[in-house]
Amino acid sequence: MPLLEFNDKGIYCRKADVYLDPWKPVKKALITHGHSDHASWGHENYLCTTAAGPVIQHRLQLTHQLQTMEFGDNLDINGVKFSFHPAGHIPGSAQIRVAHHDEVWVFSGDYKLEQDNLSEPFEPVRCNVFISESTFGLPIYKWKPQSEVFEDINRWWRKNQVDEKVSVIAGYSLGKAQRILRNVDSSTGKIFVHGAIDNITNILRSQGLALPTTTRVTPDMKRKDFDGALIVCPPSAVGSPWLRRFEPFSLGIASGWMNLRGARRRRGADRGFVLSDHADWEELNKAVKETGAEKVYVTHGYSEAFSKWLGEQGIESKEVKTQYEGELGEIIEGREPETIAPGAGTEENAA
Repeated sequence: MPLLEFNDKGIYCRKADVYLDPWKPVKKALITHGHSDHASWGHENYLCTTAAGPVIQHRLQLTHQLQTMEFGDNLDINGVKFSFHPAGHIPGSAQIRVAHHDEVWVFSGDYKLEQDNLSEPFEPVRCNVFISESTFGLPIYKWKPQSEVFEDINRWWRKNQVDEKVSVIAGYSLGKAQRILRNVDSSTGKIFVHGAIDNITNILRSQGLALPTTTRVTPDMKRKDFDGALIVCPPSAVGSPWLRRFEPFSLGIASGWMNLRGARRRRGADRGFVLSDHADWEELNKAVKETGAEKVYVTHGYSEAFSKWLGEQGIESKEVKTQYEGELGEIIEGREPETIAPGAGTEENAA
């Protein structure tokens, strides 16, 4: 029997009776990070990294159900050793190493290899079996260096100031928004944030992350308050009445999907900035190689194509169906709950 198996609830370790990022309620869940397709509501017990804990607690409205552990520490459950290792996806995000005797599996969750000045850098973990995402698992996806992307964003912001337009940039409220805040040239002007982003940013600030001063957008603010400013909002705010207060404005969207021709136009944006918190094609291949895995399971994204490619390279690979979405919910559908516990409400269109 394999150390990990896939069923209708998630990725299951039968010997330890725990799940990894399950999408249906279970008794014991190990969670890689706080995005809603990986951290879902309703489990009896949660375990994640210390760095990911505060955001997961906030988004799921958890109390006693949540426990945390540091990167690299080991937890023994019925002879199976579990440990969290940096995934580089967003702050606190982890890969989960599962070991029993000489058998080692690694579940990557979501990951990227480029350092973003915000998240704990990706750590390759040697294993026999690697469970990988493939959100951008096609050769057409090759990211520019982050520094070049932010040069483009800064130029766009300065041009908008000359044109007397407010700069509005959309990025997922957990991870992407803080990456923008951390790397944009904050000396250019004031930075305002949507309520959903403000909530998450304040949690991460309280954990010691160095982020520039921002101001939460509130209903009493006037258009002149935003002259020359940058507004950071979640994708769910695009096309909503919330945006009208900034007119005239220029809308930019930061996402890996902006690599696709027509994606910017479909979302009604003036500019598309190719900035992803997921690995591109070369990074996916590098990550697989560095694990030394003899077998790879591919969970989401271009999973069929990436699995076939790995097989052609002599690596045993199989596509598995999961409910993980990668950046699908971020831009294609624009879904981003601020809190995802039933009855907890939502602040995604607050202010």
